[in-house]
Amino acid sequence: MPDSPYIYETAWYNQTLDHFTFTTDEKFPQKYLINDTWWNKDKSGPIFFYTGNEGIIEAFAENSGLMWDIAPQFGALLVFAEHRYYGKSLPFDGKFDKDPKKLGYLSSEEALADYAELITHLKATLKGAKKSPVIVFGGSYGGMLAAWFRVKYPHIVAGAIAASAPIAQFTSPPDAFGRIVTSDFTAAAPNGTCSKSIRKSWDALDRMAALPNNTGLDWLNTNWKLCTAFNDKQNVTDLKAYLSDLWTNLAMMDYPYPTSFLAPLPANPVNAACASLLGDFKDDKALLSHVFSAVSVYFNYTTTAKCLDLGQQDDIGADMWSYQACSEMVMPFDYDGINDMFEPAKWDINAFTKQCVEDWGVTPRPNMANLIYGGRSLEAASNIVFSNGLLDPWSSGGVLKAPNNNISIVIIHEGAHHLDLRAATAADPVGVITARKTERKYIRKWIR
Repeated sequence: MPDSPYIYETAWYNQTLDHFTFTTDEKFPQKYLINDTWWNKDKSGPIFFYTGNEGIIEAFAENSGLMWDIAPQFGALLVFAEHRYYGKSLPFDGKFDKDPKKLGYLSSEEALADYAELITHLKATLKGAKKSPVIVFGGSYGGMLAAWFRVKYPHIVAGAIAASAPIAQFTSPPDAFGRIVTSDFTAAAPNGTCSKSIRKSWDALDRMAALPNNTGLDWLNTNWKLCTAFNDKQNVTDLKAYLSDLWTNLAMMDYPYPTSFLAPLPANPVNAACASLLGDFKDDKALLSHVFSAVSVYFNYTTTAKCLDLGQQDDIGADMWSYQACSEMVMPFDYDGINDMFEPAKWDINAFTKQCVEDWGVTPRPNMANLIYGGRSLEAASNIVFSNGLLDPWSSGGVLKAPNNNISIVIIHEGAHHLDLRAATAADPVGVITARKTERKYIRKWIR
């Protein structure tokens, strides 16, 4: 694997806006990264193709070290394709705002067609690529796309490594996700004191917000170093939403070494956060002071943040995902505060729909993804490896049992979110080392 930063060339493909209805001949530039350092083009070496996620493609190229690690032994060409409407691959020159006539071209189906067209173009234009077998890789939403790519375009793709791909999250039990996050935090401290402290924090925040003369809000402004001062109880509601996402992100990124994917984090960040939440705190202020210390592991591990910004974006540029979550990627989540550590929140499709209409002018289609792709009903599919780490909450929507003999399942007991796609390190647990061996075995089989 090259030293960081990763070595690649940036290229562009003049991509078709609408692959299916042909109501427009408009084009947009799709960005992709390419590296031919190890490509054995004289012998039609394989193409390792990353199906880009909801963000800038460099973030995924630089966090998918498996592909870089194994490219030399396979003589592979590396290609990382950016997903339409993310990064620099922007239709309408990025001037789509919330116009439904322009946003309607943002879908997984169109993205898959983009990848099919780009691969076809590369095989037709790169000398030595005509007979190169294509193996697709992806993690999370990119893993979903990798699996679906093999299902829908088997004549283009020889096989898929789909890491932490929650293709069944649409119909899985909606409470499972929160229970897995809670399990991670419960295991990180004796007697589950960490998750118990987080569970208590929701009511503590409410009590602080209810103190007279805004004294509780003023305390939060000072002690939580908020960038934008709280002056209303609604601010606390926003803070709770931020915290729910933050605890989830820590569980997802619970890698055994420091990383900087969604944010700069230490090794084993769940343990690092829980180190501040082990006591029996005497009052709300004591509890919330320690919660803030735990939160700082996520937003200020580098100690360079001057204040807590609830509106700060992640480091991958997933700013259009909320549209996709409203239109086609409708994933129910349910929390009860008893079997999980979150504030109770019942999944309400009507309330969700109302919010999506207000935010994006789009009505959710909760059955769309299962209708198009089939969820876990993959009896006719082949040449896919589904890997899931059991520390990863997204495993709740993953494929954990093979539907046929042509699909392989890899379980990583000590693995967080698509750990197997990352570069090999001395800190890797045995489970991920074994997982990568299995993946390499199937890649060889598919290439042959």
